[in-house]
Amino acid sequence: MYRVVVKTADLSREEWLKYRTQGIGGSDVSVIAGINPFRSAHQLWLEKTGQAEPEEAESEYAHFGTLLEPVVRKEFTRRTGIKVRQKHMLLQSEEYPFMLADLDGVIYEGGQMAIFEAKTASQYKAELWKEEVPAGYILQVQHYMAVTGAQRTYIAALIGGNHFVYHVVARDEEMIAKIITMEKYFWEYHIQGGAEPVPDGSRATTEYFDRKFRDSNGMTVSLPEEALLVCEEYERLSRQLKELETAKDAAANRLKSYLGEAEAGMVGGRKVTWKQISKSTVDARRLQSEKPEIYRDYLKQSSYRRLSVA
Repeated sequence: MYRVVVKTADLSREEWLKYRTQGIGGSDVSVIAGINPFRSAHQLWLEKTGQAEPEEAESEYAHFGTLLEPVVRKEFTRRTGIKVRQKHMLLQSEEYPFMLADLDGVIYEGGQMAIFEAKTASQYKAELWKEEVPAGYILQVQHYMAVTGAQRTYIAALIGGNHFVYHVVARDEEMIAKIITMEKYFWEYHIQGGAEPVPDGSRATTEYFDRKFRDSNGMTVSLPEEALLVCEEYERLSRQLKELETAKDAAANRLKSYLGEAEAGMVGGRKVTWKQISKSTVDARRLQSEKPEIYRDYLKQSSYRRLSVA
C-alpha cells in the first residue's frame, strides 16, 4: 500500500524539505483546503514547482514543537500504557504516488498499525483541544491513514506547556475520498500542469503578496482583460461592505438607545455592554509644533502599499 522513499533519521532539515517537494505531505492538506492561517496555496505551489525554496528556517513554535515531541510521546505512553515506536521514514502511497507521509510514531494493536501524532499548542487553544482535534490536524491524520491504510490515529497535545490531552481519530473513508480528490487536482493541475492557483482571501495569501511585492517600482503596466471583471467584483464587494457597516452601526445605535446611561443590559440570556473606556495618547500635532526636535527624534516611519480601484 505504501513504499519507503527515504529514511529520515539522518537527514538535515534542508534535505527533508527537499524530499517533501516530491509530493503532498500531511501538513500541506490544510493549505490546499484553504484553512491554514499561516501558509497559502500559492506559496505551496511555488515551493512544489521549484520556483521558491522550501521554508528553511524553523520558527520558534516549530522548533519547540519538534523539541517537545519526545516529551509528548513519553507522557502518552505513561498515561495510556500504549507503546509508541518511531518510524523515521518518509512514506509514499503506491496507489496515489503524490501522497507522502512522515509519521511521528506508530502503534501496533493486534497486528494492525495505528498512527501516533504529537502536537503542541498555546494556552488559548485549550478549550478547542478539550472537545476535539482542530480541523487542520484532522485533515493531516486522515491523509496519513490514506497513505498507510491505518484505521485510527492517536493524537496527543501538550497545551500551554502544562496541560496534556489526547484524542483517537477513526479513519473516515468519505473524508479520505474528498482529500484524495482535492490533492489529486492540486498535484496534476497546479504542480504538474503548472497552472498558478487563483489567490484566495486568506490571511496567509494576503501576507504572502504583501511581503513578496512590498516595494513598488513606480511603473504602469497593462493588465489582462480578466482583471476588469475582478475590478468590478472588488467594487461590488466594497459597496456591500459599506452597506453592512452602515447597517451594523444602525444596530449598535439602537442598542445604545436602549442602554442610555446604563453600562450593561440583559435580554434573553444575552449581555450587552457599553463601557466607559479611557486611554492616553500623544498629541502629535502639538508635539511637532512645540517640540520639533523631540518629535523628529522619536518619529518612526513605515511604508506599505495601498490598493485602490478607480
